[in-house]
Amino acid sequence: MFILKHSDGAVPMTMTTAEPGKKPVRGNKTLAKRVRDTLLSLGGEAHRAIVIEQIAKTMGHDTRQIPEDLQTAVILSFEQNWRDERRRATYGFHLPFGEGSHRWGVVREEMLAH
Repeated sequence: MFILKHSDGAVPMTMTTAEPGKKPVRGNKTLAKRVRDTLLSLGGEAHRAIVIEQIAKTMGHDTRQIPEDLQTAVILSFEQNWRDERRRATYGFHLPFGEGSHRWGVVREEMLAH
């Protein structure tokens, strides 16, 4: 296990290393798009556990046993894009209740245009 530290002093996030021969779990653009689409389908904001559950369901996983690496990858996808100003603007990610909150939000496209 290792800790991801952010240079801006944010609370570190714990992530497990991959099993031997496997790549470490990382967020990616595809997952970031899934997070955005899921948040939009949920009205623009939701607790991250609900977002993870919905993404797992669309990927065919049993939502009672969501793989830990999928959960970690979804969280990292949101975190990486939320922390980067340019990518945050692209996806519209925000934390409605501020730093440390597990409630995620997305700005709708019509709001991004203004």
